[in-house]
Amino acid sequence: MRFDVITLFPETFSALTESGVSRRGLHKGCYVLKTWNPRKFTTDRHKTVDDRPYGGGPGMLMMYQPLKEAVDAIKEDVALSAKEGDSNEKTKEQTFVIYLSPQGKPLTQVKVAELLKKTNITLVCGRYEGVDERFIATQVDEEICVGDFVVSGGELPAMMLMDAMIRLIPGVLGHNQSAEQDSFADGLLDCPHYTRPETVDGLKVPSVLLEGNHAKINAWREKEKIIRTKQKRPDL
Repeated sequence: MRFDVITLFPETFSALTESGVSRRGLHKGCYVLKTWNPRKFTTDRHKTVDDRPYGGGPGMLMMYQPLKEAVDAIKEDVALSAKEGDSNEKTKEQTFVIYLSPQGKPLTQVKVAELLKKTNITLVCGRYEGVDERFIATQVDEEICVGDFVVSGGELPAMMLMDAMIRLIPGVLGHNQSAEQDSFADGLLDCPHYTRPETVDGLKVPSVLLEGNHAKINAWREKEKIIRTKQKRPDL
């Protein structure tokens, strides 16, 4: 899996590359991450990437040209990487461009699994009031939203999407079933979990978990998943 990220703040992605399972996955070669700063594709001495919106209004918009040239450079680099000896036909697929946007489709576990079938993904991190609509119309394959709220830029949503995908890549997690048993993996929330000691502050671990009967444990967990989902997320 290859990720290319267009961002004005590439240093923020060290949160992924320098800690946790995403760091381990990177070092194991489970995925590749490249960042591209649109300022490198400007022509003026100020490296301008934003301008005032036509029609007036508050804030600034990211300009079409630097973003478009960044996407072009990514596509060329993906094609070159495939040409330089990777025999896997999937590496020859064109990169799939995603713009992180409040107007996008909701990010769900189903969507994460769907995107995992792709090999090359480009994430566009907006800033200011957004980006020129012509860039979205001509260069973006899909808009994705991580929630019904607004943050200062697309970097955090992009890292959330990447982390959700990376942990599903074989070899990243220490135990393959860890991802399979997560919340949403089967459309339900996860069941309650307990660890040692057996009793803490007068609170005890459910006795079924101590009996060693795995059939009963599995049945209890499935029942608890349904109960918890009805209580906390009836919309599911």
